[in-house]
Amino acid sequence: MKIKHLDYFLLFILALFLISGISFLATISAPASLKKFETTNYYLIHQLTHGFLPGIILGLVCFLIPLGFLRKISPIILLANLMALFLVFLPQIGSRIWGASRWLNFGIINFQPSEFLKISSILYLSSWLKNRLSYQHQGKGILKSKRVHYTFKQVFLPFLVFLAVISIILILQPDISTLGIIGVTALIIYFAAGTPVWHSFLIIIGAVSGLALLIKYEAYRMSRLIVFLHPEVDPMGIGFQMKQALISIGSGGLGGRGLGLSSQKFGFLPQSMSDSTFAIIAEELGFIGCVFLILLFLIFLWVGLMIARRADDKFSQLVALGITFWIVLQGFVNISSMIGILPLTGIPLPFISYGGSHIVAELIGVGILLNIARHNKS
Repeated sequence: MKIKHLDYFLLFILALFLISGISFLATISAPASLKKFETTNYYLIHQLTHGFLPGIILGLVCFLIPLGFLRKISPIILLANLMALFLVFLPQIGSRIWGASRWLNFGIINFQPSEFLKISSILYLSSWLKNRLSYQHQGKGILKSKRVHYTFKQVFLPFLVFLAVISIILILQPDISTLGIIGVTALIIYFAAGTPVWHSFLIIIGAVSGLALLIKYEAYRMSRLIVFLHPEVDPMGIGFQMKQALISIGSGGLGGRGLGLSSQKFGFLPQSMSDSTFAIIAEELGFIGCVFLILLFLIFLWVGLMIARRADDKFSQLVALGITFWIVLQGFVNISSMIGILPLTGIPLPFISYGGSHIVAELIGVGILLNIARHNKS
């Protein structure tokens, strides 16, 4: 099936995501909002004013901005993002929550810079790879051996340095889950740019080895892995959240208890508004609601890949591919952690979970994706 106007179709999918997100948050957040603020809609209003509204505005700006200009300023965007990531360690403006330094607090504005690193790294890598790899297409006179040497020295090694810098910053926060999303997305972009396959294999081997070391030498990461394999080890901690999430999903059945009728959101399931949103959705809307949400992500993946395929230039192709895989990967990691396939990660469900920073970043990403679709060749 060929859809002529992919931008309109993507806009329709986005509208379904946003309507679903607002509807789910309105019901999921009501008990916690009433308990803390004596009103049922505090968290909903906060999400609308600090997440959806600025996200739509910035997404519209990214939809209208020339792609060539966006490509030129991508190094500046990444540099500003990296500076913000260093600022989280300053006690004057950095907020430390649950043992992690991930947030910047400027009074009325409180955001998580690592969420925006997902989009800034995609823009920068796509621009940088497009420029570096153009050497290989300058004519038949270039020997293959020289191209291989150039690719290793001028592309592979700098890419490793980029990954190392990002890894060090996010490990210090610590934010390993975000590092995983960015790392996988970056590797997909790197491979799609036309680099040798063995580069990717070396990076994967290095990443797996590094993750093993992080788990081995950090007690809380090792404990998370142990609890994932044996939830009974920590029945009132991480194991409790895993168990309650499965109870929520299982109690939904085929059609669910009904929108707003979840019992688990009344303090039984930890992080029900953020990490565990999918479990509450499963309880209220059942298997049918879960399938609907998963289908939305699969359709988003298909549309994003079609936009990348029809893109006019390499930069646009890589950006579209990166944004698509970032959002879909994040969605399926969140869902997988709720149904017990992966350990609990703290990764929010795109467009759905409570939290302004990830919503704004995702809407910026979709704005750029719509911009690329608008300029696609027919």
